[in-house]
Amino acid sequence: MKIISYPVSVIYYFFFGLTLVLMHIVQWLCYNLGGYQAHHNSVKTMNWMLIMCTKLLGTSHKFRGKEKLPKGVPLIFVSNHQSIFDISPIEWYLADFHPKFISKIELGKGIPSVSYNLQRGGSVLIDRKDSRQALPEIKKLSQYIEKHKRSAAIFPEGTRSRDGKLKPFHDNGMKMLLKFAPSALVVPITINNSWKIVKNGYFPLSLGTSFSLDVHAPISPKDYDFEALMQKLREAIESKLEN
Repeated sequence: MKIISYPVSVIYYFFFGLTLVLMHIVQWLCYNLGGYQAHHNSVKTMNWMLIMCTKLLGTSHKFRGKEKLPKGVPLIFVSNHQSIFDISPIEWYLADFHPKFISKIELGKGIPSVSYNLQRGGSVLIDRKDSRQALPEIKKLSQYIEKHKRSAAIFPEGTRSRDGKLKPFHDNGMKMLLKFAPSALVVPITINNSWKIVKNGYFPLSLGTSFSLDVHAPISPKDYDFEALMQKLREAIESKLEN
C-alpha cells in the first residue's frame, strides 16, 4: 500500500495544486465582479473540489449534525484540529453559516486561493507569538460575526494533534470571541481521522482514510461560567472522538 501511495500522492498533489491555481482566478473574478456573496459561493465550490481531490487517496467522508444549527444568530464553531485536511470539510459543510477562521499570519501570503480567501473572505490572520497583534484581530472577528450573524471557527488546541488525541485548550481566543459576540451560540465539532492522512508525513500521503465530522448541539454560553463552558465543549468533542 505504501508503494502505491507514492504515485497516488503525486496525482493528488497535481490536482490539488491545479484546483488552487484555477480557483484563485475564479475567486478574484467573483470578488471583484460580484462582491461578497459571489466570492463566498466560489469558496464553497473550491472546498468541494478540494474534498473531491482527497477521493483520489481513497478518503471517505461522513458529515453529520448541521441540521441542529439555528440560522440568523452568530455561531462560534469550536473544533479539534488534526491536519490541514480539516479546513475544507468545515468550510464546505458549514458554508450556509459563513465560517471565518482564525489563521496563523504565515498563511496570508503566497498560497494560491488560500491566502486570497483569508485576506478577502472575512477571516483574520494572527501572529501566535504576539498577543498584542492577535487579540485585536480576534476582537475584530467577533464583532464581525455579531454584526453580520455569521460564524467563527476556532481550534482551541492551538496546534494540530499528530495522533488524533485531544490536546489542552487555550483560553484567550475563546474569551475574546465570547466577549465581543455576546449573542453567539457555541457549537462543538468533532473531527476524526484526518491525522491519519498525514501520519507518515506529507509525502507520501496515506490511503483509504475514513474521515468524519460531527456537529454537536449548540450551547448557550450564558448558561455556564467560562471554565464550565470549556469543559463542556471538551466533553462534547471527546464524546465522538475515535481512539
